[in-house]
Amino acid sequence: MAVKMRLRRMGKKKQPLYRVVVAEARCPRDGRFIETLGQYNPRTSPVTINIKEEKAIYWLTKGAQPTETVMSLLKKAGIWDKFQVSREENKKDN
Repeated sequence: MAVKMRLRRMGKKKQPLYRVVVAEARCPRDGRFIETLGQYNPRTSPVTINIKEEKAIYWLTKGAQPTETVMSLLKKAGIWDKFQVSREENKKDN
């Protein structure tokens, strides 16, 4: 089962609000998902990014592939760097 971290569109027409979710790759954009990791609101100034760090790192270690947009959000939130450090530490331990 291929798992992706991607955005799920919420909100009214012309007023998008996105949730960062973990979903199976074959499911549609706004369809079934496994878990919600946080939310992203592009309409605020500055942009609001709320992602649960522990859950995101957990799913990344399990092999979930983030989309390009989610990858940029993880980098802005600093989660991607923490994941890379933890991955290098695990390689050194083995």
